Amino acid sequence: MKSLCLTTAALLSLTACAQAADMAAKAPYYKAPVVAVYDWTGFYLGVNAGIGLGRDRAIHNDGFLGTESTYLSPQGALGGGQVGYNWQTGSMLGPVVYGLEADIQGAGLSDDRTNLGSPFVSTTYNQKIDWFGTVRGRIGLATGPVLGYVTGGYAYGNVKTSITFDNSGTVFSTNKIQNGWVVGSGVEAALGGNWTGKIEYLYLNMGNNSYAFGPQTLNTEVRENIFRVGLNYRVGGSAVYTPVVAADWTGWYLGGNVGSGTGRDRSGIFKPGDLPGDPATSLIFNLAPDGINGGLQLGYNWQAANWVYGLEADIQASSQRDNKTVIDFGSLAHDAKLPWFGTVRGRLGYSVGSTLFYATGGYAYGGVKTKISEDGVQAFNVSTTKSGWTAGAGIETPFRLLGLFGPNWTSKTEYLYVDLGTASNTVNTVTVTTAVTEHIFRTGLNYHFNSPVVAKY
Repeated sequence: MKSLCLTTAALLSLTACAQAADMAAKAPYYKAPVVAVYDWTGFYLGVNAGIGLGRDRAIHNDGFLGTESTYLSPQGALGGGQVGYNWQTGSMLGPVVYGLEADIQGAGLSDDRTNLGSPFVSTTYNQKIDWFGTVRGRIGLATGPVLGYVTGGYAYGNVKTSITFDNSGTVFSTNKIQNGWVVGSGVEAALGGNWTGKIEYLYLNMGNNSYAFGPQTLNTEVRENIFRVGLNYRVGGSAVYTPVVAADWTGWYLGGNVGSGTGRDRSGIFKPGDLPGDPATSLIFNLAPDGINGGLQLGYNWQAANWVYGLEADIQASSQRDNKTVIDFGSLAHDAKLPWFGTVRGRLGYSVGSTLFYATGGYAYGGVKTKISEDGVQAFNVSTTKSGWTAGAGIETPFRLLGLFGPNWTSKTEYLYVDLGTASNTVNTVTVTTAVTEHIFRTGLNYHFNSPVVAKY
């Protein structure tokens, strides 16, 4: 028995030693590293560039023959800088970001093409905006390194307006700083490190003015549409962001979109004199249909590493309309519409993590309706389909809101410039021409039928 006990004790001792040795040989256990949550809080500064389009209604009474109403449409490039601060906090909708931002812009927005009046005295309008700025609040929902936001606040800028008669030179000129308000929206996404990129639309309302000079009066509205992209550098910040491997964008997708559109349709009316020997009348002006657009898109993506190539087609219904242009001393009233349009475009993008930055361009087509009434009687009514080209840029990201959308859903924010060419029609010796160009800013949702658009780990 004693021998058996010794043997048992020896076995137990050997087993304990073996277990101790085994434990010593195992690799140490480490907890998986915690992935830092992207935090938008902090200061940032950056630069931006884009284009601006005015839709500035001008109502001019010459004191003798009548009143004309037209849209001055100063258009051109712009660029500047911005500085701001963000605060991020939680909510039932997810991370909410509040912010303040100020920017100052140099601009080359101008319109010196509008020429009205009579065959004997032409009236040329000239309007320029050479700089402007805004001070705005921002509020948005963050999905990690992507922030969708709305913005609004105070706007100001320098506006120059003049009227020139060909027989007496400049009869009116003003150069003043105007104040008003601004609203807009955009999407900002992390590029890596402390850098972010954004695409943004702003609508500036810089007030109305009334001027009297001699027997004449001029009432003006200053309304500007700003489309721009920007690059921000976050000063400090609680986390340095390193993008994960590019998301998988390959496959078919289907979606819908909604947005706004503003036209700058350079137009002209040319008619011979009323009596033999009378000079012809040439009226040069802008039609400016604006309104809401909405429709559907279908596309397919191919991917090579981070580069994404795609084809997309869309069809849009539109409420864009201008029924306030009245020229020829109040005798010719216009009603211009863009009831629908569509595009077929290529896309070329680069995926930074789960965010796709892309450029797009291709074929565009749409319906154009123009109606003209002379002294209350319809004199011209043409409906035609025009075709041309389009180009633009956008940002597309995964979309999740309150758990209602799965990994196959994405949202996109996009700007398109659409040129549908020039329509020319002659009715009863009167020739009417219209060059149809549109600026479109829209947001949409896409459902991807193949692999979910999530990062590949």
